[in-house]
Amino acid sequence: MGVLAAFVILSFYGVIGGWSLKYIFSYLTGGISGNTETYFTEFVGTTIEPIGWQFLFMGITVAIVMLGVQKGIETSSKWMMPILSILLIVLAGYSLTLGGASEALTFMFHPDWSAFTNPSVYFAAVGQAFFTLSLGMGIMLTYGSYLSPKDKLTSSAAYIIILDTLFAIIAGLVVFPALFAFDLDPTQGAGLVFVVLPTIFEGISGIGLVVGVAFFILLALAALSSAISLLEVVVAYLIRRLGVSRKLATLGIGFVIFLVGIPSSLSQGAVTINVFGDSFLDFMDKFSGSLLLPLGGLIIAIYGTWSWKSDELLEHTDLKGVAWAPVFLFFAKFIAPLAILVILVFGMLNW
Repeated sequence: MGVLAAFVILSFYGVIGGWSLKYIFSYLTGGISGNTETYFTEFVGTTIEPIGWQFLFMGITVAIVMLGVQKGIETSSKWMMPILSILLIVLAGYSLTLGGASEALTFMFHPDWSAFTNPSVYFAAVGQAFFTLSLGMGIMLTYGSYLSPKDKLTSSAAYIIILDTLFAIIAGLVVFPALFAFDLDPTQGAGLVFVVLPTIFEGISGIGLVVGVAFFILLALAALSSAISLLEVVVAYLIRRLGVSRKLATLGIGFVIFLVGIPSSLSQGAVTINVFGDSFLDFMDKFSGSLLLPLGGLIIAIYGTWSWKSDELLEHTDLKGVAWAPVFLFFAKFIAPLAILVILVFGMLNW
């Protein structure tokens, strides 16, 4: 289930990663001219160019994974993520000065109480939580198998959740103040970053071009780190199950994932490819988020808590002897599986 989820997600994730490479090239060759929304729509609506950038992005991902865990994955992540974090914080500070801060903060943090009666809100929130924390897609299992027994899972999990949430908020503070300052649509979806941020960069006199290049390079690197994780799940599985070399597994499955991602690219305007009323990219997104990730998470929760003895579970989660271990066991055995099951069932019915 985790391998399938990683495969499906990377197929459309590579498309969006390719968009970020296209924007790097655009800024290096003079920037974004004219209306940023029109520029983005015209680009994703073409046939060949987005697929070419998708191929390049997947090629880079494949090359890094072929180098292995330490030389490729660990080395690349250690330097590119802190740089992206610093730039995001700087951009958030600048965006708040553009004149849309008040509307943005209201939009982000003032509850729309009527939305709480809509079940789809909860399913979307949990789906996003599963996606952003890489739950149910095999990444935790794969990377966990590479950790030393000295590494503490509980503290690592806490750091991941806190930092993930913090930078989600910071990303919102980058996008939404600028969005309201320039009177753009806040419901545009996946393409929002490719419309709003170029508008911000245009407004930065003198260094807008430099900031645009820097941001989209780092955005591509951030996307690359996720793509590497997703590809490693499938590659590690093939190496262990089939006994093939890392090189063969990475090249073969990387190319197959690229081919599966082509309909996602074309469905953004070049060709009408709809599944159950959604574009192919949106369908793959919902298929993974509404079915594969919750189902994978449910299986992991049940397997880890009901097939293992409690002492084994506490030992491997570094909670043996901790005062609140019984509370963890109760939530892990009963509350978490039940909650995930409810989300899975109602999410599928709502879809």
